[in-house]
Amino acid sequence: MRAAAGIALGAVSALAALAVLAAAAVVRTPGPVVRLAALERRRVAALLGGGPGSPGSPASPDFPASLDSPDCSEPIEPRRASAYLWCRVPVGLLGGGALFLLAVGGWTATAGLRRWLTGHEFDGMAPTWPVAGYLLSVGLLLLFLDLAGLAAVAELERALVRRFLEPDELARMRRRIDELAASRSGIVEAVDAERRRIERDLHDGLQQRLVVVSMLLGRARRKGSDELYRQAQTEAEHALEELRQVAWRVYPASLDELGLYEALAVDAERSPVPVHLTGGLTRRPAPAVETAAYFTVREAVTNAAKHAGAGRIDVTVSQDAGLVRVSVRDDGCGGADPAGAGLSGLARRIAALDGRLSIDSPPGGPTKVIAELPCA
Repeated sequence: MRAAAGIALGAVSALAALAVLAAAAVVRTPGPVVRLAALERRRVAALLGGGPGSPGSPASPDFPASLDSPDCSEPIEPRRASAYLWCRVPVGLLGGGALFLLAVGGWTATAGLRRWLTGHEFDGMAPTWPVAGYLLSVGLLLLFLDLAGLAAVAELERALVRRFLEPDELARMRRRIDELAASRSGIVEAVDAERRRIERDLHDGLQQRLVVVSMLLGRARRKGSDELYRQAQTEAEHALEELRQVAWRVYPASLDELGLYEALAVDAERSPVPVHLTGGLTRRPAPAVETAAYFTVREAVTNAAKHAGAGRIDVTVSQDAGLVRVSVRDDGCGGADPAGAGLSGLARRIAALDGRLSIDSPPGGPTKVIAELPCA
């Protein structure tokens, strides 16, 4: 139904395109032509599933879907817009004609069936089995041809958009190179920030405790005090726990041993705020995807517990044929800053995998963080 609506609108816009092209030829103003071409691109994207960002858009084997289907806001050259409209006028009229034949065929079949059911003849034909079989065979054949024609019109619409309104292969390659350079730079920055954080954790936490242990042991040896030895043992146990926490923040062993969903379940049990984990995975994703998804959830949960004052956190994990999606929603105060060190580092890590991170955190909450990572 959506494709039929798109083809019907395309038939109407084909007539409008003729008027716009004629007017543009007289007044020499490309603005209406470009605007109409942009509207046509949005129509194809929304209704025919072959435009920018649409779920049905086929991705090039050399580029991810986000590059193979550019943004609808991308500017269109007037020359290419005019060529596109001239080429799609006959396609739009062809689609309108196919829809008209489909409507006429449906009306004719309905009228004939109604007359036969009420005991009348239809165009002088009585409802005998040979006549009914003949008309049914012809009708099904015509229906198949008409539907095949509509499918061909929809594919022609998508092909015209790709040919005239999308960047060519060289432009896509340049954009891909720019994205790779930006993501590589972002990953370097994220790694450096992570190293600084680890050094800060070791210096401010573990190193200070070890200094205290050393001082207590020295005093205990000089004084022969069992109490000082017990204090040193307690501090050493705390230092060992902090070391475990630092190692867990760097990379949890449970992620390799148990997988993404089970590792998140372990973290949910350790969280000071109730975490409700739902969903699941059909198969284990690649290690890089698994790691990025895990740290996205953990960063979002940590922020909700520390800064948002959340009383409940909902984590959902899902997977389809080519995508792993993790969603974290809390009932906190909102106002999360996507440019912050933690979230911006996650965004760079996910972008390096051709994924996407979206953050919705209005003041007052709730906050929702969604990461989508290709896993094909």
